[in-house]
Amino acid sequence: MAETEWVAVDWGTSNVRAWGIAADGSHSFETASDKGMGKIARADYAGVLEGLIGAKVTAGADVVVCGMAGARQGWLEAPYLDTPASLERLSDGAVRPESSFVVSILPGVCQRATGHEDVMRGEETQLLGLLRLRPGFEGTAILPGTHSKWVEIRQGRIVRFSSAMTGEIYEVLSQHSVLRHSFTGETTGPATEDGVAEGLEAGLHHPELFTALVFRTRAAALLSSKGPDWCSGYLSGLLVGTEIGGHRDWLGAQPVPLIGSARFAHLYAGALKRIGVESFAIDAADATIAGLKEARAQ
Repeated sequence: MAETEWVAVDWGTSNVRAWGIAADGSHSFETASDKGMGKIARADYAGVLEGLIGAKVTAGADVVVCGMAGARQGWLEAPYLDTPASLERLSDGAVRPESSFVVSILPGVCQRATGHEDVMRGEETQLLGLLRLRPGFEGTAILPGTHSKWVEIRQGRIVRFSSAMTGEIYEVLSQHSVLRHSFTGETTGPATEDGVAEGLEAGLHHPELFTALVFRTRAAALLSSKGPDWCSGYLSGLLVGTEIGGHRDWLGAQPVPLIGSARFAHLYAGALKRIGVESFAIDAADATIAGLKEARAQ
């Protein structure tokens, strides 16, 4: 196994992941913990990091961290960079908490324009990774997930971005609204894809009718005997279709990178293809590691 030169860390709300990076860029180790920001106090971070990597690297090693460790409630706040934010200068905003390692926590990015206020923390590192993996990329990138991000990149800068609470809204509606009565049973099955297709079509072409279209999830279960699998697919498709339908003006002729899990990339790629937009997938972890490597190189 190659000797570790430094450590890359992605500190999320629920979990934390670390990768040992050797001089040639290969991974000397990978480890993870469920000690995300939402589960620990500020005083716990140094100890959690020590427990995560202490047996694998020596004290004083460089550790580059992205994500929620830099949040106001995290280890040490790394103030947001304002848009337009240069991804090539991301490391300039890093902060350095006390630790037995030489820790650098990367900043997030914010958008302060009245009526368009928005924030990201962690995604900016994935976007830096995108530029490392696809040098010279310009256009719109989509990072689907709990809080999806639409980001316009020009000349290595985040020019503007928009967040959509697509994944969280799915969870809230399916578990805590009247729609929950249509989700009692197996939510994946033979009718799932039919539901996704119908939801995508509705959301893509009529995003302005979302609050009306979403109630069909319940009505179709009551009147057309749609099962939990169809309802789950329909709600998921409707939410993704509405997100994309409401951002059509962000899309151009060039293929759109989808940075996230394979499941989300497949769903969003299918939706984009319905409106004639090509896309390509980049695994979220690959983008994060590439971004952390680039940040350290800065």
